[in-house]
Amino acid sequence: MKTLPNDIVLRPRFQLELPNEKETVLEAFEQTQKDPFLLKRVDDHVFIKFNREHIHFWSPQLHLEINEVDVKNSKLYGLFGPNPTLWTFFMFLHFGVGTFFIIFGIWAYSYASLGRPYGLQMGIMIFMVILWFVLYAFGRAGKRKGKPQMRELYQFMMETLTD
Repeated sequence: MKTLPNDIVLRPRFQLELPNEKETVLEAFEQTQKDPFLLKRVDDHVFIKFNREHIHFWSPQLHLEINEVDVKNSKLYGLFGPNPTLWTFFMFLHFGVGTFFIIFGIWAYSYASLGRPYGLQMGIMIFMVILWFVLYAFGRAGKRKGKPQMRELYQFMMETLTD
């Protein structure tokens, strides 16, 4: 698998130029079924994930979009990501932490403007920053745990494209 220029990315993306028609590529994925992978096609999109026996909390899935470049060529856009439900929950937590940070910041500013002590609010804001870092570290650890399966998905995709 190609390495990414920025190792901070939690949802790696890639692109491939393909010397085949878009429909030929899409049909190749539709006709391929190999354990432990599950494939689903919706229009120009292909979703590849693991079946229930091989899935764990951090199991990734691969979302492919195949676009037509011209009559004989197409371009594949790939995106690795966690289960959409997990990703949504993860983003919900990040937005929640950000919202609480802003709320406590406004509260601290109000208390400071009134000349009242605002140490509690500042302490909670510092805790929110620490929590952001913990969530980020948690996401990075999950990405690391899912990396072997990302390689399997990528290898399966490449095998399907070369067959």
